[in-house]
Amino acid sequence: MKLQFGLYLALLHVALLAAVLAFARSRPWLFVSLEAALLVSCVIGYRLLARALEPLAYTQHFHSLLQDGEYAARLLAPGHRRQPELEQLVQLFNAMLSRLYEERLKLGEQQGLLDRLLEATPSAVIVFDFDGRISVLNAAASALLGVDNPIGKPLHYWLDAPTERRARCAALLEQLDRIPADSGALLSDSAGRRYRGQRGHFHDRGFKRQFLLVDELTAELADSEHATYDKLIRVMGHEVNNTVAATASVLDSLLYYRDQLAEGDADDFSTAIVAVKRRNVQLGEFIERFTRVVKMPAPELRPVELPALLDGIVALYREPCRSRGITLAWARRDTVPLLAMDSQLMEQALLNVVKNAMEAVEATMQEQGLNAGTVTLALHREDGSVHLSITDSGRRLAGVPASQLFTPFFSTKKGGQGIGLLFVREVLNRHGYSHRLAADEHGDTCFELWLTAPAA
Repeated sequence: MKLQFGLYLALLHVALLAAVLAFARSRPWLFVSLEAALLVSCVIGYRLLARALEPLAYTQHFHSLLQDGEYAARLLAPGHRRQPELEQLVQLFNAMLSRLYEERLKLGEQQGLLDRLLEATPSAVIVFDFDGRISVLNAAASALLGVDNPIGKPLHYWLDAPTERRARCAALLEQLDRIPADSGALLSDSAGRRYRGQRGHFHDRGFKRQFLLVDELTAELADSEHATYDKLIRVMGHEVNNTVAATASVLDSLLYYRDQLAEGDADDFSTAIVAVKRRNVQLGEFIERFTRVVKMPAPELRPVELPALLDGIVALYREPCRSRGITLAWARRDTVPLLAMDSQLMEQALLNVVKNAMEAVEATMQEQGLNAGTVTLALHREDGSVHLSITDSGRRLAGVPASQLFTPFFSTKKGGQGIGLLFVREVLNRHGYSHRLAADEHGDTCFELWLTAPAA
């Protein structure tokens, strides 16, 4: 624009100069006066052009400051002459820069607060980009997902991945991936931990982006369940034990009348009474198993040699397994440090796991007509933790939802009541150990346990 306006002034004065040349011979003094007037007009025109375009220069400078994010900078009005319009424009630009600077500070403080809140909150927060890939996740979400380099990948990346790259929490990831937009769901993983997942959205540059909030409810629900089970089982135990004791006394008394019956009737009478007594005892033992779970004492932590404890379990079950055609053996047995645990509770819990594995393999062998099965133990030390796995070839978890594991009254065994796994979960939760029960890459059932090793 400056060039165009300058060209216009130049052409205009050239035309006027050509007109003035007509007076050069006839009226020389008039010619000189007009030449001087044209020169003065040209100078004034260019000065007015410079002043007219000066706001444009300030606008360009203001635009450069905005592009560079220099909101703390300020424009200076020309001090050598008074130009009210230009001064107002500079004041307006400076006011805009001040407001942007304040907004930027406020936004930075809010962003810093948000970052600190995200890192401090126990809830897992996962934010996705416009294409559904993970863009932000806090420390709780990183620990929950347990995957490497999650940024830029969708949740189903680890579900569709090859077996060696599948996430340890694949069951939970699958449930998270299925949560519909703007809704929530109760979730559970293969270790029996339960979560509440909520999928929401926010707008970024006019487009929707989704996020996930995941809260672990294991402790809260476990306390609630424990209190409910405690009340229920105590009432049941009281009533059943009273009934069992009274029934046993009556049955014993009835046996005194055996000799008063005919010989044929006496045998049938005795057989019926003994059967009822046996069932009576089984009912008492059934209630007692539940009572042991709710009356479990607090763990007494002492240094324990876990390999030695496991050796005792292997020695106890090796012969029962051998007689059934099942091989019980170590696949790996690392030397690990002493671990703080309640040896009696932990031994009983691991006995239940090995016993369940043996019974699962035996049931599968009978169903499929197999002659052999395996139960394998592996103990190895990882960075800062000890990992124990007990794997069996029973393959009883096919199609079993993770949410049903470690819950009362659910069992894959015929006639099972789910008390064993409930006891195992209670023991491990009281010790604070992470655990998982799921099918491995070969379809075998694998129970995994992560124990924290003491610092060296």
